[in-house]
Amino acid sequence: MKIFDSHTHLNSEEFIDDVPHYLARAADLGVVKMTIVGSNTELNQQAIRLAHEYPQLHAAVGWHPEDSKFYDAEKEKVLEQQLTEDRVVALGEIGLDYHWDTSPQDVQRRVFKRQIEIAKAHHLPIVVHNRDAFEDTYNIIKSVGIQETGGVMHSFNGDPEWLKKFLDLGMMISYSGVASFKNAHEVHDAVRATPLDRMMVETDAPYLTPEPHRGEQNEPGFTRYTVEAIAKERDTSPEEIAAATWRNAHRFFNIKES
Repeated sequence: MKIFDSHTHLNSEEFIDDVPHYLARAADLGVVKMTIVGSNTELNQQAIRLAHEYPQLHAAVGWHPEDSKFYDAEKEKVLEQQLTEDRVVALGEIGLDYHWDTSPQDVQRRVFKRQIEIAKAHHLPIVVHNRDAFEDTYNIIKSVGIQETGGVMHSFNGDPEWLKKFLDLGMMISYSGVASFKNAHEVHDAVRATPLDRMMVETDAPYLTPEPHRGEQNEPGFTRYTVEAIAKERDTSPEEIAAATWRNAHRFFNIKES
């Protein structure tokens, strides 16, 4: 069973000094490819460096909504350069976060919209962060459009109604450890309703640790437990979920299967 962790943060301080250790632990659990996701200039560059250093890794670069108050013309120039790196497969993570609200909401919306336009210019898919901002996230994606390049709702935590709305926009749906949480009933409903050819899996490590390791620091290898939780919800095998999400991730990021 081969698993693709479509969204993880090996570039964060929790992992950066011991990357080979976490890659080996992941491989032991069948997690053999990953997309390393950035959120500002420095973390974007770390993601690119790791993707060049390890052939099983690719990079997504972008400006997270929490950092969007620091985004300016100079930062955008650097981002555009980073997007030309040959190991960069997506622009992200970008979006809206009204939970922490560390950047003004109007700034978040402006930077989110601008980065979708940049992704379209570079012919790259987008990786979307949404927390407590479903309506605005949906409206911005709908207004700018991603049909030409594609996009994924990372760590989707909505109900089947929101699922349908984002699927209708052409978005892929990625599930994290939240899919394994016992009381995440709306997410379970969405997992069962998601077409298998529109689904990906992720850890968002070091966050959102799945059962049975909830309460511990998350790590990329734990994608396996999300695969198993999804399989249980859909009354199928982990092998089927792993194989489908493996294919989907390669197609979405335009990576050759190997």
